[in-house]
Parts: sequence; structure tokens; C-alpha cells
Amino acid sequence: MKKVIVLLLILAACTAQAQSSLWHPQPWPVLKRYDQQHLTRIALPLGGIGTGTVSLGGRGQLQDWEIMNRPAKGYSTVLTGNTAPFFAIHVLEVKKTKALLGPLESHEYQHMEGRPVDHHGLPRFANASFETAYPFGQVSLSDAAMPVSVRIKGFNPLIPADADASGLPIAVLTYEVTNTGNEPLTVSICGSMHNFIGRDGSKNHKSWKGELEPQGAKQNRNQFRQENGLTGIYMYSDGVDKADPAWGTVALTTAESEGVSYRTSSVTNAWENALLDFWDDFSDDGKLTEKKTPADEDPMASLAVQKKIGPNQTQAFTFFLTWHFPNRFGWSKDRVGNYYTTQYKDAWAVADKTVPLLPKLEQKTMQFVNALVQSSYPDEVKEAALFNTSTLRSQTVFRTEDGRLFGWEGVMDDVGSCQGSCTHVWNYEQATPFLFGNLAKTMRDVEFNYAMDNTGLMSFRVGLPLQKGFGGGVAAADGQMGTIMKFYRDWQLSGDTDFLRKNWPQVKQALAFAWIPGGWDADRDGVMEGAQHNTMDVEYFGPNPQMQLWYLGALKAASAMATAMNDRSFAQTCDQIFQKGSTWTDANLFNGDYYEQQVISPAGHLIAKGTFSGFNKVEQNDPAYQLAKGCLVDQLVGQFMAHVCGLGYLVNPDHVKTTLKSILKYNYRASMTDHFNNMRSYALGDEASLLMASWPKGRPKVPFPYFSEVMTGFEYTAAIGMLYENQTEPGLLCIRNIRNRFDGSKRNPFDEAECGHHYARAMVSWATTLALSGFHYSGVSQIMQFNGQEGTYFWSNGYAWGTCTKTKQADKLQVKLTVLQGQLLLKNLEIGNKRLVARSLKEGESFAGTLSMEK
Repeated sequence: MKKVIVLLLILAACTAQAQSSLWHPQPWPVLKRYDQQHLTRIALPLGGIGTGTVSLGGRGQLQDWEIMNRPAKGYSTVLTGNTAPFFAIHVLEVKKTKALLGPLESHEYQHMEGRPVDHHGLPRFANASFETAYPFGQVSLSDAAMPVSVRIKGFNPLIPADADASGLPIAVLTYEVTNTGNEPLTVSICGSMHNFIGRDGSKNHKSWKGELEPQGAKQNRNQFRQENGLTGIYMYSDGVDKADPAWGTVALTTAESEGVSYRTSSVTNAWENALLDFWDDFSDDGKLTEKKTPADEDPMASLAVQKKIGPNQTQAFTFFLTWHFPNRFGWSKDRVGNYYTTQYKDAWAVADKTVPLLPKLEQKTMQFVNALVQSSYPDEVKEAALFNTSTLRSQTVFRTEDGRLFGWEGVMDDVGSCQGSCTHVWNYEQATPFLFGNLAKTMRDVEFNYAMDNTGLMSFRVGLPLQKGFGGGVAAADGQMGTIMKFYRDWQLSGDTDFLRKNWPQVKQALAFAWIPGGWDADRDGVMEGAQHNTMDVEYFGPNPQMQLWYLGALKAASAMATAMNDRSFAQTCDQIFQKGSTWTDANLFNGDYYEQQVISPAGHLIAKGTFSGFNKVEQNDPAYQLAKGCLVDQLVGQFMAHVCGLGYLVNPDHVKTTLKSILKYNYRASMTDHFNNMRSYALGDEASLLMASWPKGRPKVPFPYFSEVMTGFEYTAAIGMLYENQTEPGLLCIRNIRNRFDGSKRNPFDEAECGHHYARAMVSWATTLALSGFHYSGVSQIMQFNGQEGTYFWSNGYAWGTCTKTKQADKLQVKLTVLQGQLLLKNLEIGNKRLVARSLKEGESFAGTLSMEK
């Protein structure tokens, strides 16, 4: 019996040790470093696809609490002040307590009553810096008055081809504390936050001071729990309406089993006494004393871990913040729910199921990030491609309970921006299909089976809840043609011909909508002449390169799909219209420098229902808001998409090359200092950029509204076009200029805005990797392609990912293709114009071959 007891005790000790050491964060990859002068705007979103996020600030603060189904820029769950959620450190031997935050900046000092920023009254570290390779963020803190330095590490798993693993409602926060002295230290790390359930920032009371004080918490309660190796605080509410988007649960936990102390409440927060009482308690010995009775509607909870740290040693303190808010509403008042909340009972269940998986999820995330960061792409390309994937985790994107992906165009500070998974904006982005192919297919399903009505009109904004033909009733010419090209792309990437077969009648009908009386190309001559609503939020009247090339690309894609469906008659129709349109475009729109618009007055012309939004007056003989003879930054967007799809050239290749050079010549500005802009400014001062449009031959009196602006999604499109045409240095220059504007001081590196934060169009930046590597994959033919450039290149087709390494040896090219995730169906690997017979690969497998360099 004694032996059994001893064995049980040993087993229990081993289990406790295993639980306490469950989380051992590894050294993380770093792509970009920001010094103390470039931290103000940094806010790295921590959260999964469709779960909402909380952001890790450049100085260690948790900000932009957007976990309750709505955007909330600048929202810290409370009125600006000291009681916003924070972490603190206590060193027993020197009786020092500080918030785990970098220093305030001079512009943050002034306020009407001395509350200029959150945590203004808390002692801070003197020095801070930030390092990142998204989704990993690391803040380094040091202070001459402290015998320790601290590294804050925050992340959420991001694994291409695994949307569920990349869609977890968790923020993993590790505080690595290094004892910089010669004596052992007793160190405590503590996280504190009010239970803010119900208080999402949408309900406010205007105080006598004129400030909007967040309301909504009611009978909120905190519960201390110890279950399955987790210890922490579970936050819930007995009073908030369970149908409210802000109703849900939150948990703050740790896998540590020793040295844990906690408080489920402080004292009543009159005159900020809740914080005072906590600070006195924690500063005494680094341990917390539980209160017997809860105080306030939003009691303040605290969770601390204390450890001994030897001289010059480092200890990690890891906390998990999880959440569960099931009541997401769509574009209006209709509840659509959240996919992630169907996977868990509550926030504690999130932690219970997720924390044991984190070591593997962290390893796979590191494998992805390292594969990209260690690739031969230039740093500006890696940064543009990787950092903009954060938009997939922002409130721009959500997944309804059935798992479908939807998106705003972007988000304003506290509301979504431009509803409906807007076709003409989402046409540009390439991150979703190449990283999460199954999610991209749900968007195609929505476009062709719900946004489109029985006539073939696809509303460029789809309604929710989903109903056939439910949307705004207006089709965007670029939006609708682009969805046809996207369908082709996603069919090719997936190799799912059943998906094409099921949707082919709808795809065919979407293209045929261009040919209806009064439509975009009613006479089927391959030229868009009708009223063309588009991503400039106006109608173009008459042929123009932006709409024309989308149309030509759709024709070419539809022909290929028709051939696959054995619909030879439709394929022939598409081919004939394409050939006529392509020839006409070069002959009539190319002016020797670039492609321009031929304006046709809409007066007296039949305009098909659903092609006109009403922004322009149709009776005008000289319509406003046109491009006319202007040089548009993304006039070749359809050609860009054709390259992504592997469809080849839509117009004369020499004209394409000349046009891209002209865009750089006429639209590039090395400085915006002398630039006049009557609209929004996304580039200022001495920043370099590509203007939306220029008029070397004279500007119309009233051009399209955004002509004088600068927007990153359009800049990327032009730059990627340059990369595809081997105009590499100009393309990289434009990409570098964009990222220089998002330097952490002026703008957030993880938030490229257009009409709102985290704008979807900016995810076109993923295609920088496609253009430089020459990557193309067809799951239909099972052929993968790269160019012949030496180096190692990360690739992803949305279902599998890995690397391709090409090394020259004498007159031979050694090629190695590796799959790091998923399964790759492969028959042939093409490098440049050479072909290797290959084979399908499983995760962890490689294929190697040798090519002759002789022409």
C-alpha cells in the first residue's frame, strides 16, 4: 500500500511539473525591429480569423479591445485612465513594482484633468523596443532602476491551410524576465482587468465633464478556477442581456501550478480605490489576497504568478486570455453568430481545449513564418505580404456560424466600413485564396449563389442573412468580372472540378449579364461601353482600361472553364469576343504611353437596370467623375489578375510594359510636400508614393473623386505588375515606399487603411511573393511553376505550403521542393521553360531534381 501511495505521489508531482512546464516559448523569428522612437502607433492584433482581437502595443500595452463583435479602435474597456487592463511586475528583494509598459511620450502629457492616456499614473520602464514577424510580437523593456529586464511575447497561431487553428479566440502572452544582477530574486507577474462584459464601447453616458463613459456591465462576476492543469479567473455576467453582442465570457488563465495567487475582486472603485487597493496588495510581497465579497458591477480581477530567478537567469511567465462572444450581427440587425463560438461552450473551454495544443501550434506557426522570413524575397516584400495577413484577424473579417467567410471593406474606429464582402474591393486581395483556400471558396459560393439574382446581376454587396439575390441590386462591372477570374483561380488552386461543375451555370450567367440590352457589352464586340459602376464608387461611361481588362480576363477565364465543362459553344463565344476586344483595346485605348478612357455620354443611351448606381447624372452630355485621358495607377489590374491566374497576356505585352513605365513616370511622387489633394491623405509630407491618377495631357474639370489620393492596395497592384514584367527595382521601390510610411511612429505597421482600418484591398500585397517567385499552381493539371531565379522561395496554394530551393551548380540547376504542411498533388514541376516529372508529396516530404541550364 505504501508503494502505491508513493507511486501516486510521484505521479502527481510529475503531472504538476508537466502542467507547470507545459508552455516553453521558443526563440521567435524577427523580420522587423522598431526602436523607442517608432513605437507609438504599433498595435499588433492578437486573435484568430473571425474571433476579434486585442492588440499588443509597441510599449507592451493591451489596447483596441475588439473581442466583442465590433471594431473598437482606442477602446480599453474603461474610460481613459489607470484602470484599463494591464500587467505589472514586482521584485520582492528591492520592493519595486512597475507596470509592464514602456515610457510615455511627450505628446501624451496634456489632458483637461490629467488623464491623458491609459495607465498614466503607473510606474513604467524607461526603455522599450519592439520586434516582430507577424503574428509574433515582442516588446523589450529595461530600466536602470530595476534589477531585471523583461521581454513581452504575444502571439496567436497562424497556420496557412488550417483555418480552424488560425481562428482561435486567444491571446498568448509570455513575460520573460531576466535577472540582470548577481543575487537571486523573487519576481511576480500579475495581470489585472475589470470584468467588462456588456461594455463594448457602444453604450456610453456623457458625464458632466463631457466625456463618454462606457456603460453596459451589470451584475458581472469573477470566479477562481483550477481545472485540468489551468488556474485562473473566469469572467461572466448574471445581468447583461444574453442576446447582446457584448454578452459572453472571458478567462485569464495560466498553466502554472505553483506560486499562483489571485483576487476575484478589489474594493469598490470610488475615487479609484480599486486600483489603489490592488497596488498596495501586490506591492507588499508580490502575492494577492482574495476578497471575501465582490465589489462593483465590473469587479476588478487579478492573477499573479511568483517565481525565484537566479543570477543572470531567465524565467517565463505565460498567461492566456480567451474569450467567447456568440452574438455577432451582420450588416444590420440580424444575428448571424460566430463560427468560433460553435466550437466551444465558453471562454474557459477555449483555454481548456487550446492550451494543450499550443506547443504544436506555436511550432507550426514558427515553421510558416521562418519559411517565409528565411526565403530569398526582399525584406520589403516579406513585410508587405506577411504583415497584411493581420487583416484576416481584424474586425474587417468574420465567419458566420456556418463557417462562411465575410468581410467589410475595412473598419472605422467603432463601426464596420462598407458592408457586403464588396466584390470590387475583395477582387484585389490574394491572401485568403493562397493561404486559406477553403475560406476563399465560401466567398465564391456566396457571390454566385446568393449575391447573384436570376438575371445574372451580382450585387456587389451581398445581404445578410443570406438570401438568393439579396443585396444592393447594383452590379459593379469590375466586381462581377473579377469574381469570374477569382472563381477560375480558386478552381485551379483547389483542383476541385466538382466545385466548378456545381457553379458553372452561375459563372456562365454572370458573364452573360454583360451582354444584356443596355449592358456593359450589349453588342458583344468585346468592348465595355455601358454604364460601369466600379471601385471608384462612380460609373465610368465608355471604354476604359480598368474595366476593359477585367472583362478580357473574365472572358479568358470563362473560356477555360467552359472547355473543362465541355461547353464548347460557350468557350468559342468567349474566345471570339476576347479576341475582338483585345485587338480593339490596343488599337483604340493605348495612346503610346498608357491606356486611356474614351468617354461616351450616357445621354440618350439605354442603361440596363442594375448597372447604374445613381452617383452620376445620366442626362449629362459631358459626365463628371471620369478617367478620360488620365493615367490610372491600376489600369492594368485585370492583367495583374491574369498573371496571378496563369492566363497569360490580355493585351499586347509591349504595351503592358510601356504602361507600367508610364505609371511610374507620371504618377510617382518622391515627396508629397507640394502635392494638392482635396480628398483624404494616406501619404503626407516627404513620403513617397504613387498617385491614383495623373493627366499628362490635361485634367478633366471634375475627375473621379479619388484621383489625388494615394491608397496602398492600388500602389501594390501597379508595383506587382512591374515585378511580373521584370521591372524589379521600380516595383520594389514602390513597395518599400509603402512600408516606410507604416514605420510604427506615423502609422501602425499592421493596419494599412483606405476607407477604414485594416483595409481588405491591401491584402493584394501577398501577390508580391507570386510575382517574384513566378509561382503558379494548378490542382487541375497538377503542375507547379516557378521562375529560374536562384534562392529559396516560400509557396502556398491555400491547401498546402512549403519551400522551393533552386541552386546553380556549373551548368545545372538543382531543385528541391518541400511540403511543410498539407498534401500536394503534383505531376510536373516547371522551372522557367524546363519541366521535371514530379510526384505528389505529403507533409514533411521533398522532391529533388536537376535541370540543364542550356537553352
